[in-house]
Amino acid sequence: MKAFLDDNFLLNNETAVRLYHDYAKTMPIIDYHCHLSPQEIYENKRFGNLTEAWLYGDHYKWRVMRAAGFAEELVTGGPGASDYDRFLAWAKTVPQSLGNPLYQWSHLELQRFFGIYDLINEKTAPAIWESTKAQMEAGGFAARDLISKSNVKVICTTDDPADSLEYHAGIAKLDGFDTKVLPSFRPDKGLEINRPTFLPWLKRMEEATQSGITDYDKLLAAIESRISFFHEVGCRVSDHALDFVPYAETTKQEAAAIFAKALQGGAVSFEEENKYKTYTLLFLGAQYAQRGWAMQLHINALRSNNTRMLRELGPDTGYDSINDSSVAFPLMKLLDSLEQDNALPKTILYSLNANDNYILAAVMGSFQGGGVPGKMQLGSAWWFNDTKDGMLDQMKALANVGLLSRFVGMLTDSRSFLSYTRHEYFRRLLCNLLGEWAENGEAPHDMELLGGMVQDISYNNAKAYFGF
Repeated sequence: MKAFLDDNFLLNNETAVRLYHDYAKTMPIIDYHCHLSPQEIYENKRFGNLTEAWLYGDHYKWRVMRAAGFAEELVTGGPGASDYDRFLAWAKTVPQSLGNPLYQWSHLELQRFFGIYDLINEKTAPAIWESTKAQMEAGGFAARDLISKSNVKVICTTDDPADSLEYHAGIAKLDGFDTKVLPSFRPDKGLEINRPTFLPWLKRMEEATQSGITDYDKLLAAIESRISFFHEVGCRVSDHALDFVPYAETTKQEAAAIFAKALQGGAVSFEEENKYKTYTLLFLGAQYAQRGWAMQLHINALRSNNTRMLRELGPDTGYDSINDSSVAFPLMKLLDSLEQDNALPKTILYSLNANDNYILAAVMGSFQGGGVPGKMQLGSAWWFNDTKDGMLDQMKALANVGLLSRFVGMLTDSRSFLSYTRHEYFRRLLCNLLGEWAENGEAPHDMELLGGMVQDISYNNAKAYFGF
C-alpha cells in the first residue's frame, strides 16, 4: 500500500517515476491564465493567516463548504465569524471532500509551502493554524515569495481594456523579482451589450483613451488603442468568456446601428446582440493576429445561477455551472471568417462542458497551419474539469485527434498564490499517462523522446508559443 501523497503520488509505473523526477519536477512554470491581483503582487501582499491565503475569494472551497452544511458567514465571511472560525469550518470540510481534488490540493499546498504533512481535520486544525501562522509571521510567505518559491517565470493576469496597468509597470521595475507579470486583454464588458455593465464600461474606456465614444467607429478605435497600449506593456494574450459562441452574418453598418441603439438605452434583441458580438469579435481577432497574440476562448460557462445569492454576494462567489450550448457550427464559422481574411490568430479553445473536448479538437484541426506549431490549441482542463479525470480526458482527446506533443500545458486559473501545486499535479498525471503507454508497449521506451515531450508540455511549448 502506498502512503498518501508520497514522492510517487499518481506515478504508477517506473517509467512515470523517471519521467517526473528526472524531467518534469524542476521545470519552471508559465502561468498564462490566472486571476491573481497585480496590485497584490506589486505591494507584496502578506498573509496574516491561512484563511487569508486559502479562503478569501476561493469559490472552489466555498461550494463544498456550503455542501457540508456550513452557514454562509463561515464560508464567505461575516461579522460573526473570525478567520479562525472559518479555517476550522474548512478543516471540518476537508475530510468530507475525499474524492474531490480539493482534498489532495489542500494537503499538497500544506506540504510544499509549509512542510506540514498532517492530515487536515478538526483535531489537527489548531496545530496547523498555529504552525502556518507562525511561519507567515516569520516572513517568506508574501505574494512574491510564494511566486518565486514556485519557480514561476511568467504570470498573465486578467485585465479589462480600461485598466491602467500601473501595477504591471511597477512590477517590471522591481529589483530582485525576476518573474514577468504581464496583462491579458479581456474585453468581455465591451461585448456584453445587453448587460448593465456595458454603459459604465464605455465611460471607463472614454477616460482611459481620453476620447468620446459616440459611435461604433470610435469604439473600435478606442479598443485598438488599448490593445496597442497593452502590447507595449508586454501583453501577448487575450481572453474571452463566451457563455455561448456567437455567430451571425452581419455587416459593420448593422453592428454600428446596434451599438447606437444601445448607446441611447434602446432594447437590443438576442439576434442583434449576436451580430454585434460577431463583428466585434472578428475585429478583435484581426487585431490580435496583427500583433502575434494568442486568443483564448473560454466557452460554455453558465454563470451566477442563484439570483438571490447574486444579489447578496455578487458574481464569482460559487454559483456558476456548466452550460450545454451548441458549439461546433458557430465556432467553426467564427474561426473560418477570420481565416478567410488571413486574420486568424493563435487560438486556445476551452469548454467548461467536457462533452465538447472532441468537438473543439476536431474544429481546431481544420485551422492549423501557417507554419506555427500548434497554432490552434485545445485548452487545458478548466474549472470544474481540472480534476484527475478531467485532465486525463483532455489530454487523451488532444492526443487522439491532434498533437499532444505541441500542447502548451497547464495553467492555474486561480486567485490563490498557493495554487501552483496544480502544475505539479498536472505534470504527475502527464508523466503517468506517457509512462503507461510505454509500459504497455503503446509507445517506445525512449526516455529522450518521452522526457523531451514532458519538458515541452511542462514549459518549453508555452515559452515558444506565447513569445513573452
